[in-house]
Amino acid sequence: MFGAILGDIIGSVYEFNNYKGKDFPLLSSRSRFTDDSVMTLAVADALMRVTAEDDDETIREQLVASMKRVGRHYPHCGYGGRFIRWLFSERTEPYNSFGNGSGMRASSVGWFYNDLDTVLRMARLTAEVTHNHPEGIKGAQAIASAVFLARTGRTKEDIKAYAERQFDYDLDRTCDDIRPGYHFDVTCQGSVPEAIIAFLESTNYEDAIRTAVSLGGDSDTIGCMTGAIAEAYYGMPDRLKEECRSRLTRELRDILERAEPRLNG
Repeated sequence: MFGAILGDIIGSVYEFNNYKGKDFPLLSSRSRFTDDSVMTLAVADALMRVTAEDDDETIREQLVASMKRVGRHYPHCGYGGRFIRWLFSERTEPYNSFGNGSGMRASSVGWFYNDLDTVLRMARLTAEVTHNHPEGIKGAQAIASAVFLARTGRTKEDIKAYAERQFDYDLDRTCDDIRPGYHFDVTCQGSVPEAIIAFLESTNYEDAIRTAVSLGGDSDTIGCMTGAIAEAYYGMPDRLKEECRSRLTRELRDILERAEPRLNG
């Protein structure tokens, strides 16, 4: 989760000002959390209030409650148009989205649960409260399962093979193939595979984020998704975890601190 949040913060500077290289300042005074971090933490907050033994409807109700409660405190952090209307309305039903919001908020699922079937189920639930389109659900499951596989010692080859088999993603492209023609794409199917490829090509956490941002497009969200997997695979330097904490509000830090025992267990 630290990796997802910091990936969002680093990528935030380049979301609408793409830089297709890796030699950019990692952090600056303009680096800030966006809706990706807020929803990552809102989902984690919800999952800490339920158990995997609870029924689907109980879990969905808690997800909606936490996402609306936490999300409404940060109205100007970059939500998509359909999501912000849902967030500030009384409606609780999903709206068939396949946007990458479902993928960027799912990283806690890969940390909190210890078998793949549960990870897939809980990722589905975190997606379908808003993003109940099959591609929206698939995006959340792909990121959560990649985090789970990475943190449980699977190789990059294992992670790639699983994502290709389970989600039918084309991961045989390289970042050099993608980068020249890649543009702003907020769909799961147009950004989740790219985020996974950036991780697969990386050599450490920082290199993963630099690679993700260098693709262009929706840089904060790709950074968030790549960062989630990269932290699970490589770990993160303590100095970068402190940067992550220092750029959050007290409320968001509190959620992260409550989650930490489950990230270290």
